[in-house]
Amino acid sequence: MFLKRHVRRKDGKEHVYYSLCESIRLSRNRTIQRRVLNLGELNTTQIERWQRSIEVIEQKGETRQYRLFTDREGAAPAEAPDVCEVVLSSLSVRRPREFGACWLGSRLWQELKLDQFFATALGDRRGSVEWAKVIELLAINRLCDPESELGVHQRWYGTTAMDVVLGTEDAVAAKDRLYRALDKAIEHKESLEQHLAGRWQDLFGAKCDLLLYDLTSTYFEGQAGEIPIARRGYSRDHRPDALQIILALVVTEEGFPLSYEVFEGNRADVTTLEEILDSVERKHGALSRVWIFDRGIVSEENLALLRRRGASYLVATPRRMLASFQKELVKEDWSEVKAHPQIQVKLVERDGELYVLSRSLNRAEKERAMRMRALHGLRKDLAKLSKSVRSYAAAGFTVGN
Repeated sequence: MFLKRHVRRKDGKEHVYYSLCESIRLSRNRTIQRRVLNLGELNTTQIERWQRSIEVIEQKGETRQYRLFTDREGAAPAEAPDVCEVVLSSLSVRRPREFGACWLGSRLWQELKLDQFFATALGDRRGSVEWAKVIELLAINRLCDPESELGVHQRWYGTTAMDVVLGTEDAVAAKDRLYRALDKAIEHKESLEQHLAGRWQDLFGAKCDLLLYDLTSTYFEGQAGEIPIARRGYSRDHRPDALQIILALVVTEEGFPLSYEVFEGNRADVTTLEEILDSVERKHGALSRVWIFDRGIVSEENLALLRRRGASYLVATPRRMLASFQKELVKEDWSEVKAHPQIQVKLVERDGELYVLSRSLNRAEKERAMRMRALHGLRKDLAKLSKSVRSYAAAGFTVGN
């Protein structure tokens, strides 16, 4: 390879551009040049850095800077003694390791100032490797190629350059150390959530005045004897036979997770709201927020609780209340949603509450098609039944109750 110099004159001024090229031999008497990379205009320092890009260790242990590229087309090492000749056929790949994604994950970690947070929070914990580095390793793994702690120890760590990225030894991925790291991090859960909320506000202008709250469940295979909150309850995974826990998550309108809690597996959704309100207000202050959640959390007690705390809410009302809006549903004073002409809404104020009725023409067409398909199936079944009755009657059988 070599640096090729291109000269262009414009408006009486000379512009010099460089490109990285390589010579490709097509036959014994024919060689072509292929442009690998356009470098644009380079100053003297940049040219020197591109040319002198390799350091060679000589036999006596001395180091010498060589040029990997020459700016003379076709110049051989004999003609340019300060150019290092690389014989491509002699090169081999040994222990390739992933670097780019790991480096980017570490940069994001530093941008969120989590390295500083954990260094302060866990700085008094003794060990051969900083606990902050172990937690960073686990977090980057979850971002790049999620594995269990055992998978990180046995497989993932050795295929990456995380030792270089973290500037630490291989002890950072010791199995026992990985298993113990999250136990130490969980002690600082509330302060970590407050730290992240502050960084998101600084970096992205994220706000905490509109929050979305929902719950899900996850189950355990086996006895789960060491998990006291594991219970059998309503399973969203359709595994009522397995012990489970309930995960509650609060996110901002931008989708940033603000807080989470873990509840017993048999905890009813409707009973969790007050505890979540207390947790969010304790960590992020008591603001007049707007809460959004689904029917599973709706109850008169919960709505009264939100009103007492000065919070607003947007919730899905129980289906049984739809019958009380029959008159409003049949009227034609609907308004179309801007940019969504297939969706129509209507505002109804009743007993100090504002109800938003909505209907979707696309949804109506879909449900109509579903009913027609069901009716078509029923007609076919009735036709078969009618044919069977006629066959029995023709054979002299009497069909009765």
